[in-house]
Amino acid sequence: MPITATLELKFKPESVDAARDIFTRELKATRAFDGCLGVEVLVDAADPARWLLIEKWESEEHDAAYRTFRAGPGAITDLGPLLAGAPTLAKYTVDDSV
Repeated sequence: MPITATLELKFKPESVDAARDIFTRELKATRAFDGCLGVEVLVDAADPARWLLIEKWESEEHDAAYRTFRAGPGAITDLGPLLAGAPTLAKYTVDDSV
């Protein structure tokens, strides 16, 4: 079953340009990762330091493999200092009964 993951990020205002550079580089690997159906980056119109990434995955297993990759060899080590707070990850599935 496909899964949608959202990742909410809040950057330090002075770090937005550096964050954009990092994500331009790193999202290439995310989008090419096995099972990735797409990634969209939404930037808050009122606060450009607040981003919401919407990731679509073929399955929970594909998403889990990606999270393992990012926690290990694919870790984005230069991102932490740019953040103003901890990222928030949520996962959703479609409820066809609604």
